Amino acid sequence: MIIKLYEENPNDRQIRQVVECLNDGGVIIYPTDTLYGFGCNIFKQKAIERIAKIKGVDIKQNTFSIVCHNLSQMSDYAKPISNEYFKIIKRALPGPFTFILNANNKVPKHLNRKKKQVGIRIPNNNIPLRIVESSNSPILSTSIDIKKEDLDFCTNPELIYEKYKDKIDIMIDGGICEISPSTVVDMTSNEIEIIREGKGDLENIFYQ
Repeated sequence: MIIKLYEENPNDRQIRQVVECLNDGGVIIYPTDTLYGFGCNIFKQKAIERIAKIKGVDIKQNTFSIVCHNLSQMSDYAKPISNEYFKIIKRALPGPFTFILNANNKVPKHLNRKKKQVGIRIPNNNIPLRIVESSNSPILSTSIDIKKEDLDFCTNPELIYEKYKDKIDIMIDGGICEISPSTVVDMTSNEIEIIREGKGDLENIFYQ
């Protein structure tokens, strides 16, 4: 199934339809402020296993992140951070950044088997934020497979749906998306480390 949603004003009935799918253990593809991504309820282990299988990755070695609705919800799943780190995150989010933080006990064990860390996103896109707000639970965040030689596929929801329609439950068409991934910032120690530089103005968040 493919659903068309508009970022400026997502339809409430369709949002509820997506939330019901997630709560039933469904797998979706949804837009963010960077790439389209696979998503599911983070407490549905079988759904996460489905996504790992679709991507061809070992779930025990996964680097899946979660999408939160706001900074308050983020703090529900991460251990406390310094004021300095919080100010950086507050400047960056919502935005195209993934912050790796030390996870607390609310993060399901099947989501962070390798390390007690969690990648957290609050994308600057109203569609996933409304989904998470309506479901009262974060959703999984992992980008679809991208290939530089096939950028039309990576950004076009109809082409993405054609490839994955037999493997997912709902595809959310939010329009043509970006071709750059999020910038990944590790804040699990006393030294900040940039794991991947993607979309996002690093100078703006670090040097204000």
